[in-house]
Amino acid sequence: MTFISTTWIIQAGLLILTLAIFSVSFWLYRQCKALPAIHSLLHPLVTAPLLIGGLLLVLDIDYSQYRHANSPFFFLLGTATVALAIPLHQQFHHIRTLAKPLLLTLLFGASFAVISALAIAWVLGASVDTLISLTPKSVTTPIALGITEKIGGQPGLTAGIVVFTGVVGAICGPWIFRWLKITDDRIAGFVMGISAHGVGTARAFEISSRCGAFSSLGLGLTGTLTAILLPWIVIACSG
Repeated sequence: MTFISTTWIIQAGLLILTLAIFSVSFWLYRQCKALPAIHSLLHPLVTAPLLIGGLLLVLDIDYSQYRHANSPFFFLLGTATVALAIPLHQQFHHIRTLAKPLLLTLLFGASFAVISALAIAWVLGASVDTLISLTPKSVTTPIALGITEKIGGQPGLTAGIVVFTGVVGAICGPWIFRWLKITDDRIAGFVMGISAHGVGTARAFEISSRCGAFSSLGLGLTGTLTAILLPWIVIACSG
């Protein structure tokens, strides 16, 4: 009985730790809003994992134990993704008129995301398991983990590379758009959704609701297309 109580206390503590670290990271992120360069680098998904990782090392806590304690957040990832349909519905009248260019952008962007990741990893000598785990890198985490389990990859590696991809896209995306002088929130949002999935979509909503809605569309379509086609492609190639 004491062992069970101790286990529950540890799990509750790890859950609270995540909430506390993220709250501090988000507060720091908002405080630096007036400094664009620093503001982007202090994104909560950059600072929070570093802080939590450091604490896990110092406290000698196994990652699998930490992940199990935070399983409610993994469940809520899917719920949050579905909730993105609300702003998407609000912008549907704009989306319908851009169906053809959006579809072409989707096909190119989703294909390039997979091919470029595999090409770079293959040149660097990655193993087959690593290559398989990298293929869903530009798909939002809940879908990416499901795809990885289906095609026999490593969920831990996939989760890490998905978050890394999203963070890089959220940090670099706005800078690239300014450099290319892209001012249309629809273009910026859709590209962010395709390339940086959930993290990029969260950043897109900071730009505008329209940018966030189109990012939600890019995220959803990329996830759907990848989930349908990628397992069949991997099975065909391995066969």
